[in-house]
Amino acid sequence: MKIRFYNARILTMADGEDMFEGELHVTDNLISYVGNGKAHDEKFDREIDCKGNVLLPGFKNAHTHSGMTAMRSYADDLPLQEWLNEKIFPMEAKMSGEDCYELSKLAVLEYLTTGVTAVFDMYLAPYDIARCAVDTGMKFVQVSGINKFGPSIEEMEERYLKLNGQSPLSYFKLGFHAEYTCDLPLLESIAALAHKYKQPLWAHNSETRAEVEGCIERYGKTPTELMDSLGMFEYGGGGYHCIYFTEHDIEIFKKRGLIAVTNPGSNTKLASGICPVYKYMDAGIPVAIGTDGPSSNNCLDMFREMFLVTGLAKLETQDAAAVDAMQVLKMATVNGAKAMGLTDADVLKEGKEADIVMIDLHQPNMQPLNNIAKNIVYSGSKQNVKLTMVHGRILYEDGEYHIGEDPEDIYRKSNEIIKRLTA
Repeated sequence: MKIRFYNARILTMADGEDMFEGELHVTDNLISYVGNGKAHDEKFDREIDCKGNVLLPGFKNAHTHSGMTAMRSYADDLPLQEWLNEKIFPMEAKMSGEDCYELSKLAVLEYLTTGVTAVFDMYLAPYDIARCAVDTGMKFVQVSGINKFGPSIEEMEERYLKLNGQSPLSYFKLGFHAEYTCDLPLLESIAALAHKYKQPLWAHNSETRAEVEGCIERYGKTPTELMDSLGMFEYGGGGYHCIYFTEHDIEIFKKRGLIAVTNPGSNTKLASGICPVYKYMDAGIPVAIGTDGPSSNNCLDMFREMFLVTGLAKLETQDAAAVDAMQVLKMATVNGAKAMGLTDADVLKEGKEADIVMIDLHQPNMQPLNNIAKNIVYSGSKQNVKLTMVHGRILYEDGEYHIGEDPEDIYRKSNEIIKRLTA
């Protein structure tokens, strides 16, 4: 399949490259040309006139729990620990693998409308979620959420071995839920597994003050210090949320080359706190952006997250210049790809994977065109997503989905699941 995009504004997100007018070609799953346009006698299966709209790398949702669509607006207006222990965990205990499969498809629909081409997903039933990736065409990079309630360390290792290499749309990374849901022997076993395969590790980290205080009470160390002392960061990785970091925690992240994933929508709604993104940037620590799950957020909208990242940083620092729009776009694209290990899908360049979003400029919130990149971050919304391409396939275009199933069937199945779970 060969597709030509022409009359486009192209923002490659490669370092040092400004937006330019030109065209982009996709051959099968790869970008085969990006430039100002050239004489060609190639035959294309489809030629798309972009009409001056913007092509940029697809957004990477660097932390989410897709199957939690079941609990959207189910347990709102509660603090994190009450929300998690009294509402979410009991509901999840009733969920089957098939439930996770269907509910993840609902999340995929929403991801596509907001220009997301890959998700860093931590949830139940990884084999079923891998099936969802292949069936819908969405890229899922799963990370283990192992904790003291399960699965076993042997099961996590088996999943790592079986779920990698089967599909270019499905990957599995080593990780665990959080320090406070794991005992020390389990944490030590997880560290040993990361060393065995020389792999990065990911976990929720310092999301609330109570989490950090509890870890210090148990071990005399912050979660970051504990993980580092166990050798968990020898091969990279990072953390989700990363709100309550000490200066020493920041030093560890910088020394180990780790990535901090901020989730401002969820952290705002749960009143968890504000991630000090500006501190990480000053220290040279890469920051990526995730929505968190659709029951704590409650939506999976990267535009809202981008605005909150910069808006909260400006508010916290009392500096309107803090965390500018281009830095936020890099977090949502390049840095997210780096966090997931999708380094072949980070920028729009020849030979890179064709994970692309088209932003519609022919709408009032994008006009006038004083600064298009700033428009995307400060005034953009999912209404501006005209097209989302994943791995060379157009999965969403002009309000229509191309994932092999009628959205109404997905909605129906999702509502049937939640009725059964809450009965």
